Amino acid sequence: MTSFELVEPRSLEETFALLDRDDPAVRPIAGGTALMLMMKSGLFSPLRLISLRRVEPRLAGIAFADGSVRIGAMTTFAALEHSPEIRRHLPVVTRTMRTLANPRVRNVATVGGNLAHADTHLDLPLVWIALGAQAVVVSPRGERIVAVEDLYRGYYETVLHHDELIAALHVPLRPTWRSVYVKVTTRTAHDWPALGIAVSLARDGSIIRDARIAVGAATKKATRLIQAETVLRGAAIDAAAVDDALLARAGDAAIGEISIEADSRGSASYKQHLLRVYLGRAVRAAAAAEPGA
Repeated sequence: MTSFELVEPRSLEETFALLDRDDPAVRPIAGGTALMLMMKSGLFSPLRLISLRRVEPRLAGIAFADGSVRIGAMTTFAALEHSPEIRRHLPVVTRTMRTLANPRVRNVATVGGNLAHADTHLDLPLVWIALGAQAVVVSPRGERIVAVEDLYRGYYETVLHHDELIAALHVPLRPTWRSVYVKVTTRTAHDWPALGIAVSLARDGSIIRDARIAVGAATKKATRLIQAETVLRGAAIDAAAVDDALLARAGDAAIGEISIEADSRGSASYKQHLLRVYLGRAVRAAAAAEPGA
């Protein structure tokens, strides 16, 4: 790695003074689990890293109010994983943690850093999209709210300016919805996925009233599948099963609205097949789950 400056501001105001809107080589760093790997491999050579560790009291913590949960950007994965409130209100997040990296990474990695990294292979951004989460973005110009599905432009690309930070994540609590995350790996369960897919459904009896679906790893960015959602929305489902023809139409819609990317974990045609199969499995699992799952 090349040499760089590391600074540790103690307030957001001091942090903003150190950031540079026009220089991508000046970057904030949270847990650093992904950024350090990029630096070691030569993919990123910073001039200055601005550690958010000492600003943490303003950026960390989990709080419930007004039908939603606020998760501070510096909240670690381990804090999410072991939070009784998250387990009670957002159990899909707790379940996702079981195959997300390893305990060493979860002890350090943060919610905000994970979102800002914009790697399509990451698990949690798909879950946040399916849950309808919004990022609170702050800068010297004030605050703005960005839906997580609108945060990404491409691989390692977000809509954030270089002097903006993700301060928190707001997740609506929807106790009648049913949510699942399916991760398809070619090696161990904790490996990066060949496909990740999150599904959240709202049912009125046998009718799918609403649906949110997000896919990653097979695409350049975490992507919401709007057309596949439209196929499911308003569809009638049997009490014991979901119709194969409905799932086939949803799979066709999903394939038609995104561009599938090949990588070391599979060809584009292989990932198309995975998407059809695992979209069906995830919808079936969500439809059969208990409300609030």
